[in-house]
Amino acid sequence: ASTAIKNAVSGLKNLGSSLISVGKQAVESYADYEQLVGGVETLFGEDAPAVINNASKAFQTAGMSQNDYMETVTGFSASLIQSLGGDTKKAGAMANQAIIDMSDNANKMGTDIGSIQNAYQGFAKQNYTMLDNLKLGYGGTKTEAQRLIQDAEKLDSTFVAQRDSSGKLTMSYADMVNAIHIVQSEMGITGTTAQEASSTISGSLGSAKSAWSNLITGIADDQADFGSLINSFVNSVVTAGQNLIPRIQTTIKGMAQLITQLCQGGTNRRSEERFSRNAETISY
Repeated sequence: ASTAIKNAVSGLKNLGSSLISVGKQAVESYADYEQLVGGVETLFGEDAPAVINNASKAFQTAGMSQNDYMETVTGFSASLIQSLGGDTKKAGAMANQAIIDMSDNANKMGTDIGSIQNAYQGFAKQNYTMLDNLKLGYGGTKTEAQRLIQDAEKLDSTFVAQRDSSGKLTMSYADMVNAIHIVQSEMGITGTTAQEASSTISGSLGSAKSAWSNLITGIADDQADFGSLINSFVNSVVTAGQNLIPRIQTTIKGMAQLITQLCQGGTNRRSEERFSRNAETISY
């Protein structure tokens, strides 16, 4: 009885520590959320709710938490909005496309997502030195960026890049974003993040992690749809389990076969050694 009481007290202490830790994370995450929402509202004005809605779904579409999504989108959207003549609605949709393209490229080509985000931020400043980070077959020069845009025009007849009065490409940020999307679609890169979130171990675990981050933020948000956040997290965990458990089962079977083969091999070697000794004795 004494041991049981001690264990119960210890368990309650651990539970209390865990709840305090989660509460601290929730407050910190929500503080970041508030600041990021403010940045999105400043950039997109009345079209900000659409961007925030895209952020809430990014755990599936881009493998990101809503905070990570908004942090990324605020890093380049000023240039995007400017290149679109101030059309914040169109910029919001294109920003969502760009972030998904970044994640798809990272998943398909194995490039660090930070390197890809840096490349996009460079394009916003007309710096193309990191274009080769995307591994699309284009070097890190302005000439190669122009070739990318021209190739995209050939691949998609509906895409017409902006040009000046002399017919020279203006290299607008919106054109770079569109051109990358078209080329990646042609290469079969587009949509891989969403697909992996439902069909691969790594993708589904990443989606579950991002859904958990969203849930943590929602704990401190009295306006959050908590039921929806819980459902998203639970569903993502179930999906991850469906992808992971069969691999664990296969691994266990494989290990059992390995052990069996090793044991049989050891038995055969001992038999061979005994046969060799007997043969030497007979020969002698």
